[in-house]
Order: sequence, then C-alpha cells, then structure tokens
Amino acid sequence: MYAILDIETTGGKYNEEGITEIAIYKYDGHQIVDQFISLINPEREIQPFVVNLTGINSGMLRNAPKFYEVAKRIVEITEDCILVAHNAQFDYRILVTEFKRLGFDFVKETLCTVELAKNLIPNQASYSLGKLVRSLGIPVTDRHRASGDAIATVKLFKMLLDKDSSKKIIQESIRLSPKLQLEPRHIDIIEQLPTATGVYYIHRSDGEIIYIGKSNNIKKRINQHFTNSNQKSKKIQLHAAAVTYEATGSELVALLKESEEIKRNKPIYNRALRRTIFTHALYSFVDEQNYINFKIDKVDGRKKPITTFSNRDSAKSFILKAIEDYQLCQKLTGIYKTKSSCFKYDIKECNGACIGKESFEDYNKRAEDLIKKNSYKNKNMVIIDKGRDIDERSAIYIENGVFKGIGFFNLNYQINNIDVLESFITPMENNRDTQHIIQSYIRRNKRLKVIQLNSKQ
Repeated sequence: MYAILDIETTGGKYNEEGITEIAIYKYDGHQIVDQFISLINPEREIQPFVVNLTGINSGMLRNAPKFYEVAKRIVEITEDCILVAHNAQFDYRILVTEFKRLGFDFVKETLCTVELAKNLIPNQASYSLGKLVRSLGIPVTDRHRASGDAIATVKLFKMLLDKDSSKKIIQESIRLSPKLQLEPRHIDIIEQLPTATGVYYIHRSDGEIIYIGKSNNIKKRINQHFTNSNQKSKKIQLHAAAVTYEATGSELVALLKESEEIKRNKPIYNRALRRTIFTHALYSFVDEQNYINFKIDKVDGRKKPITTFSNRDSAKSFILKAIEDYQLCQKLTGIYKTKSSCFKYDIKECNGACIGKESFEDYNKRAEDLIKKNSYKNKNMVIIDKGRDIDERSAIYIENGVFKGIGFFNLNYQINNIDVLESFITPMENNRDTQHIIQSYIRRNKRLKVIQLNSKQ
C-alpha cells in the first residue's frame, strides 16, 4: 500500500517552513482507496513568490485547520504505507519536522518518483513534475496545488509500476508490509483478486517472486493454484505469502509481459516456461520455375520464418486454411507430395501452378499476400487492443519489424506518429518468443486494429 502525497509550504528558511496545503491519496497499486486533502493554517507568513506560484494566500488560510488538528488523520491514512512523492526527500522532511514540533516521531519508508523516473524512463529533457507528465501524455490540472500535483504523481507512479519489469518496487513493498509477516490465509489472498485479464505474481513473505502467470481470470487461476494437488501447486501453496497482479485488459499484453518478466525475474517455479514456446515454423523459398513454395518445418535458428507455431498440428491447420483463403497449390505448399499435378488441380480447384499452367507472376502475388499478412518484417505499426478501463486502449509497438514494447493510452490521446508512441511505451526485449506471441495472436484475432505508421524522418 502506498500513500502518495504532495505538500505546499510557506517557503522561507530551511526547516522553518510551514505547510499551507496537503493532499494524500492512499493507493493499492491499482486504484485510490482513500484520500485526504486540506488547506492548513501554517501560523506564519507565506513568501510572496510562493503566493504567486500556488495562488494560496494568508486570507485563504485564516480559518483553515492547524497542523495539530489534522495530524491524527495523516497518521491514520499513512499507516502501513510507503510514502511516495515527487522529490520525496522534501515532502518527507516537511512532515517529519511538523510532527517533531508536536513531540511525535513520524518514521516511514519513502519512494521518490524523480529517482524512479530517472531509472525507468531515462533520457527525459526534464524530471520536474509538470514537464515530465506532459512529455508522457499524463493530463495534469491545478498545477502547484497539492491535490493536482498529487493526482499527477499517482498517474506517474502507476506508469512507473508498469515499466518496472523487474518488479523491484512491488517486491520491496511486500517485504516491508507488516501484515505479510503473519501466516497468510489463501482464501483471504483470493478474496482481494479481480476476475480481470492480466499477469499475476506469487510472492514469498520476503517479497521474492516465486511464480509468474497470465490469465483471463486472475482470481479463478489463483484459486486453481491454491487448490490443485499436483507437486508444483503444493510447493507454491507452501511458500505463497502474497499475490500481486497487473491488469492488462488485453490478452496479448498479458502474454508479452508474462514472457518478458519470467525471463527477467527467473521465478523458481517457472522453470518449464523459460523454454521457447514454439516448435514449428513456416518458411518460403523460390523453386527453379520461379514459384514461391512454402514449407512447414521444425524451428531453425539460422533461418528467418514467416511465422511460428506451438506444434506441427497448428502449423498444418494454418497452411490448409491458407490454401483455401489464397487459392494456393497443395504441391507448392508441401501438403501434397507428387511429381505431377496436385489433387486440387484434378478437381478443378487449383489454377495449375503445380504443372506450370498458371504463370509464376500471378501465383506469386497471392503467395506474397500470405507472407505480408502473417509477417511484420520491415513494418512500422502499432497493434491496438483492449485497455484496463473503458476509456483506455493498449498499444503494441513494432518498429521496422522489431517489437519495441507495450503501453497504455487514453482514447483522447491521438496516436499518429512514432514520437507520440515512444512517450508512453515501456521498452521490452524483441526475441523469437515475442514474435511468435504477436503473430499467433494476430492470426487468432482477425478484427484486431493495426495502424501502419510512417518512419521517423
């Protein structure tokens, strides 16, 4: 649990500032579960430059509560929370100083979104809150007021959690949670999980991730882990202290995140899933008569496939459907072994490429359509899929045929070029597994929206 806050002060000498406004949002990693916003009478003068910056003046604060009147509420809302702020060192110091004046020691673990952003979103022109969130497409209102800045920090922190593929933030949070030092009940863990699509992480009490999975119903899948009697499930049940999750909305995003994060974190009970997830591929070659031929074969790392498959049966089903959809020759697709015409030609359903009756130019146009449809080689494009909320969509970004990463964007945010995309995309590794995941998902989801992008100038 996190307490994300912003504090406005009077300005003045170090450790002599007073608080003029405070906003705290209690955030569980997915949504705000509590909030506290208040002006505060600092019982001292506000520096003129601060008045100009925030718009808060002494007249506005004359009837506002003094700090000691809201101190109890601040303690309550931040209990068992890690404090999160943009430049956390400043906000935490101000709070500690105010509580010290009351004779109370206020001690909390803190996270600074400036430091997190420098690590997870490098090479930004500025890490000031206003400039950073604008560059990332995060809407911000009431800049330099506690509530506006705190909400912007919540949205920034949500993006940083998405970009933290090593899950260091979450693991540290679990390690520090006093509730998890008690013996957890699996039924209590399940109760707090959603029925949403996403990636889930099973943790030990020290925060270490012992298993990562993907599901279209996270609650149901975790219930299976905790009730199955196979050997792996029993081991997971023995060590599971907490389950965290990331809702994705999109099954494709969940599959890509699962693949990336298993490789990065190497959970002890995911060993089987670290292997390559496909076995067969579709290759093409041009024969002596200049016809494009297709061949299903076992994956060969030295060759570049058009697309890949989890097994031979799915590859064969694909090519059989392709023969129908693109009017291809059974012989030239490797399905019908013969030295003469194929069976389809004999029943008048093949144009005769197998015996040279159809020109290779005409036949190859249809074969190339199949290749273009099922390969994103050299393409700049973004695949648009479901988001986590009704007004959000997910984006899977491919640049020059290379998978670059995933991100989420608001429907009001226009995607029309690569620069806009790169502002919110979380970079991910391009490998044969990700290519297989994307290609097989596109094959299964015919109505998926794909936007072709212009190259960078």
